[in-house]
Amino acid sequence: MSKRLESITQQRLDKLHALLERGVNPYPNRYHRTHAVQQAKDLFEQGKIAADEVLSLAGRIVAQRDMGKAAFADIRDGTGKIQTYFRRDDLGEEKYAIVQDLDLGDFIGVSGALFRTRSGEVTVRVSDFTVLAKSLEPLPEKWHGLVDVEKRYRQRYLDLISNESARDTFLVRSRVVAAMRRFLDSRGFIEVETPMLHATPGGARARPFVTHHQALDEDLYLRIATELHLKRLIVGGFDKVYEIGRIFRNEGISTRHNPEFTTLESYEAYADYNDVMKMAEEMVSQVAQEVVGTMKTSFGENTIDFAPPWQRITLRDAVLQACDIDIVKCLQGGAQGLRDAMQAIGMGLEETLSPAYLIDKLLSTYVEPKLVQPTFLMDYPVDTTPLAKRKPGNEMLVERFEIFVAGMEIGNAFTELNDPIEQAARFAAQEEWRVKFGDQEAEQYQEDFILAMRYGMPPTGGLGVGIDRLVMLLTNQQSIREVILFPQLKTKQ
Repeated sequence: MSKRLESITQQRLDKLHALLERGVNPYPNRYHRTHAVQQAKDLFEQGKIAADEVLSLAGRIVAQRDMGKAAFADIRDGTGKIQTYFRRDDLGEEKYAIVQDLDLGDFIGVSGALFRTRSGEVTVRVSDFTVLAKSLEPLPEKWHGLVDVEKRYRQRYLDLISNESARDTFLVRSRVVAAMRRFLDSRGFIEVETPMLHATPGGARARPFVTHHQALDEDLYLRIATELHLKRLIVGGFDKVYEIGRIFRNEGISTRHNPEFTTLESYEAYADYNDVMKMAEEMVSQVAQEVVGTMKTSFGENTIDFAPPWQRITLRDAVLQACDIDIVKCLQGGAQGLRDAMQAIGMGLEETLSPAYLIDKLLSTYVEPKLVQPTFLMDYPVDTTPLAKRKPGNEMLVERFEIFVAGMEIGNAFTELNDPIEQAARFAAQEEWRVKFGDQEAEQYQEDFILAMRYGMPPTGGLGVGIDRLVMLLTNQQSIREVILFPQLKTKQ
């Protein structure tokens, strides 16, 4: 801490002691508000508050102006900001002296009538006030806000205090989640909760985090997807289910990746991926319209149009157009054929023949950057997607799509595989690839899930949507850390 900050902190401590010496409790247990700030301002503007009506408001001091025998202070609560006016003649010498011990960042409660100043600003004429919490650390410089990026992430509370744009972003995030719930609830889906600790990780290609349960004396894994438990509920007779919750994947950190993130997963019995495609574009477009007031949003240099219908293109055609590789023909001779074709165009590859890895590499290099407008990328090779149903007429492909916008994947969906015998064989093949190719993200065998499927699961369409990335698109944020309140950071030593 610099000497200047030490001095400021000491001054605040001195003011704290001065309050205590006056018999003022700087941290009282409670304060009763009659109104939130914005509510009071709105009622005043509507003429629904009498000129002499005394209101009680509370908030953090975000601006101060001392005028000798009078002082102004702006206070902010979670709804808005209002000016307060302290006069020595109204408060008396003893009470007014306490005003001098107030600092930016302090929380206070004020009582008084509202009036409009000569400049037209709605203001509280303070007849009494209470110190609610003394701030011992100075707030960031008010004109520039908090600009240190790492500090904004580590001390998000300062970011929210100082940067109105940060508050707006997280308000949008909250509204997006609420709008998605309304959309699904209106279609007869029920929201459920499934375990975060799994005996065996599954439902996606990812490395899990591992933890240890002391009482059971066994290792457990933080979930990498909600899929397998949600499909158990389809088996159990819930025809439409969804969950919005945290997912944990032991992967790298980037502007598009955080080790814990939030997804929506939904499953609908008697639907396929065509039904899910229609629902996905309707949901996202309606959420955009409801939350930000338009289906067209800016993201970087692009204008994204979420209005349906979205572009549909097969994965095979997209790769063929992008780099002249026919993945279906190449894979007919096994993964080595695809690997040879990729190396022939100069792609550097890891020492693996995992089909999922090879397809992901092709996608991220040649296809994804070109998918700016909302696009359904459809029909993936069966070896990449062990939980999806084969496409009739082409046994090499499965009915799967991913949603791409602005070069980012924001959604993934299947016609769900419901044949327990084939599902078991697919899991077994994944286990072989894990050993043979060193593919640590391959699906692990799920014995309990297979048992559930053996009791019968109807045809089902499943969908997963990454909420963090969707919020990025709707708020024009280029980093996922801007839309996660507390992103993962390396611990400071």
